[in-house]
Amino acid sequence: MVNQSPEQIARDTIDDLLRASGWSVQDKNRIDLNDGQGQAIREYLTDAGPADYVLFVDKKAVGVIEAKRESRGENITTVEEQTQGYANARLKWVSNIESLSFLYESTGVITRFTDGRDPRPRSREVFTFHRPETLKEWLEQGDSLRTRLNTIPPLNPDKLPAKELGLRDCQEIAISNLEESFKLDKPRALIQMATGAGKTYTAITTMYRILKHARGKRILFLVDTKNLGEQAEKEMLSFTPATTTASSPNSMRYRD
Repeated sequence: MVNQSPEQIARDTIDDLLRASGWSVQDKNRIDLNDGQGQAIREYLTDAGPADYVLFVDKKAVGVIEAKRESRGENITTVEEQTQGYANARLKWVSNIESLSFLYESTGVITRFTDGRDPRPRSREVFTFHRPETLKEWLEQGDSLRTRLNTIPPLNPDKLPAKELGLRDCQEIAISNLEESFKLDKPRALIQMATGAGKTYTAITTMYRILKHARGKRILFLVDTKNLGEQAEKEMLSFTPATTTASSPNSMRYRD
């Protein structure tokens, strides 16, 4: 459309992204919470002023979006406090006692997301907005994934030799340090191990523990050659889950 402001251009792009992700985009004066599973209501009224978008799933407010023009993309994190203010606000027409869990800042080009249920909430860039059914599933799970990563039990609480767990010393160290980084809210980590040290087995053991103890759902295992993919698949199929020792129900044994 001709002569649109940068803000309106950004909102039109955000509208398109929301629709592509399964949201029904609506004006505040024409709200229909029966139109699909999720609705994104523009300029929704709160006691902190109108929020750019409030997200509803199954007729319950779950999130908020703060929209900014594209030129604000390089410093969009500076408006996170504003987004949090709307998430904490009381909404008109509905009774919301708790803060909204899912917070977004977006220019239509850059979108950042914060899960307010995390132990130490912080934003991260995402490709686009999550689908309504995804947010519904996360709410039904209760705790966020990052919260659940804090509940993974120690790999070797009894301080047994690594070989008694079916692991090499370097594998035990790598897995334990990675899980500790999760608990410190440092989800990005690099494990460096020598050739033949058992990197694939280390990765599979970590994946198993995330799936079992943190209720992880999907894990991307990326390789750069077909042979490595086939090797990893073979090891995954032959992997034996942990068993407990007599001394401690949390002590793990793995078959090499």
